[in-house]
Amino acid sequence: MDYLNHPYSSQRMTTFAKNGMVATSQPLAAQAGLDIMKKGGNAIDAAIATAAALTVVEPTSNGIGGDAFALVWVKGELHGLNSSGPSPKNISIEAIKERGHESMPKFGLIPVTVPGIPAAWAALSKRFGKLPLTEVLQPAIEYAEKGYPVSPTLGKFWKGAYNAYKKLCTGDEYQGWFDTFAPDGRPPEIGEMWSSEGHASTLRAIAETNAESFYRGELAEKISAFSKEHNGFITAEDLAAYEPEWVDPISVNYRGYDVWEIPPNGQGLVALMALNTLKGFELNEKESVDTYHKQIEAMKLAFADGKKYITDPKEMSTSVAQLLSEEFAEQRRSLIGDEAVTPEPGTPPSGGTVYLATADSEGNMVSFIQSNYMGFGSGVVVPGTGIGLQNRGHDFSLDPTHENALKPGKKTYHTIIPGFLTKDGEAVGPFGVMGGYMQPQGHAQVVMNTVDFHMNPQAALDAARWQWVEGKKIQVEHSFPQHIAQALARKGHQIEVSLDSGGFGRGQIIWRNPETGVLSGGTESRTDGSVASW
Repeated sequence: MDYLNHPYSSQRMTTFAKNGMVATSQPLAAQAGLDIMKKGGNAIDAAIATAAALTVVEPTSNGIGGDAFALVWVKGELHGLNSSGPSPKNISIEAIKERGHESMPKFGLIPVTVPGIPAAWAALSKRFGKLPLTEVLQPAIEYAEKGYPVSPTLGKFWKGAYNAYKKLCTGDEYQGWFDTFAPDGRPPEIGEMWSSEGHASTLRAIAETNAESFYRGELAEKISAFSKEHNGFITAEDLAAYEPEWVDPISVNYRGYDVWEIPPNGQGLVALMALNTLKGFELNEKESVDTYHKQIEAMKLAFADGKKYITDPKEMSTSVAQLLSEEFAEQRRSLIGDEAVTPEPGTPPSGGTVYLATADSEGNMVSFIQSNYMGFGSGVVVPGTGIGLQNRGHDFSLDPTHENALKPGKKTYHTIIPGFLTKDGEAVGPFGVMGGYMQPQGHAQVVMNTVDFHMNPQAALDAARWQWVEGKKIQVEHSFPQHIAQALARKGHQIEVSLDSGGFGRGQIIWRNPETGVLSGGTESRTDGSVASW
C-alpha cells in the first residue's frame, strides 16, 4: 500500500469536548498529553508530555537539543516563555571566517546554539504543573524504549533527510545521527517500528533532575565533551549559564480580537505587523483577488521589516512599540497599491518544528512550539544520548553591520512562534502554524480565516494557503483557486503552484466557548495531525 497516496478529497470535522483537548501533528503524542490530563495533570502538564513525546515520535521536526516558546493562559492571565538559547560565549564572526566560511553553515557543530527545550519543560512544570516531571515524561520514555510504528508524513520526511545527510553530512561528527536514526543503514519505513534507548535514558535523566543533568550534570558533560572532540564552540559553561526567560507577550487588536505573540527574538512580530497593516482595509470576501493581493503585499512588507530589525531584543535598534505603532502601520499600508511590489524595509517612527495546543476543564490553555530547525537540525547527535542538536545559529549574519550579526552569547532571529487569541479579556484560545518562514504567514491567514471570514477551526486550517518566498515570488498550494492565481499573476505576482503541501506549514487550533467551557479543535490535514479529547 502507498500510505502517501490520497486520490480522493476527504473532509475532517471540528472536534468538540469539555474536559480536555490536545491538538498536535502526531496522534501518539496527542494521546500522551491526554493520558497525562486524565491522570490528574492540567493543560500545562499535557503540553509538556506531548512535547516530550514529539521529540521521539516526530524526530524529523524537533528534538531534545532544540529551542521552545510557549504562551500559557492561567487564571485569566497570559504568560510568555522564551526558551531559546544564545550562541556560545567563545564564538565570533572572525572565528567562523578563519575556518573558511563566508556565511553560517547549515550543518555540523558551528551553527549549534544552547538548547532550550529541556529548560522549557522544567520551567513550565515548576511554575504551573500539577504532576512531577517523572510522571509527565513517562509516555515519551516508553515510546523511546519500546518503540512505535512510523507514521506516513514522518516516514516521508525521515527518508528525505536521510538521503540529504548521506550526501552532505560525511564527517565523523555526524556518525551519531546515522547510528540513532538509521541504525540498520537506512531510514525506517512507514509502519515500521523504531526505538531509541538513548532517547529514553536522556528523557529519564531530564525527568529525574528537572533538567539539571542537561545543563549542569552528566548530560551537559557529554555534550561539552563531544563538542570539544569535534572542534565545536558550545561548552559546559554555556550550558550551565542558561536559564529560560519569562516574557510579556505582545499583541495587536485586530477587528476586536487581541492577537498575541512572543516578543523578539521571535518572528511573531512579523505576523502582528502584517495584521496591523491589514486592519486598515475592508476585507469582506475571502476568495477575492483583492483580499489575497492585500494579504500578500502586507506580509511582504512585514517580512522586510522583520528581517531587518528582529534579533536579540538587547541588540535591536528599534522597539516593538515603534514597529507596531499606528503611524508605522499607516506608512506601510500606503505602499500597497494595485500591483505587486518588491518589498523594502521601512523606517519606524523614532521614540522542519512541532506545534501543539492544549486546554483543560479549568480554563488553562497552552500554545507551545519547539524545534531543532531545518528538520533534524544540525545533523549532529551526541552519541548514545538521542540528543540531536539544533542548527539555529545558521540564521546569524556574518556581516558585522547587520542587526542579526553573530556575537558571543547572543540570541538569533527565531522562526518558531506560538500564537494566542483573546477577546474582551477572555481567552479564545491557542493557535499556531509551524514551518520556518511560513509561520507568521500561516498565523495571519488563520487569524483572518477566523475573524474576517468566520471559519470554524478545522476549515480555517484546511483552507488553501499561499506563501511569499522572495521578491515577487509567491507559492500557492495545488488546491488554491486557479482563477485567483491567474489574476494575481496579472497584478505582477510571480505565482508558482506547488504539488507538495509540506512547505505550507502545519497548524493546530483550540477555541474555548467562554459561556459553556466547550472546546472546539482543528488539526492539520497536511500531516499526521490529531486532536485527542475527552
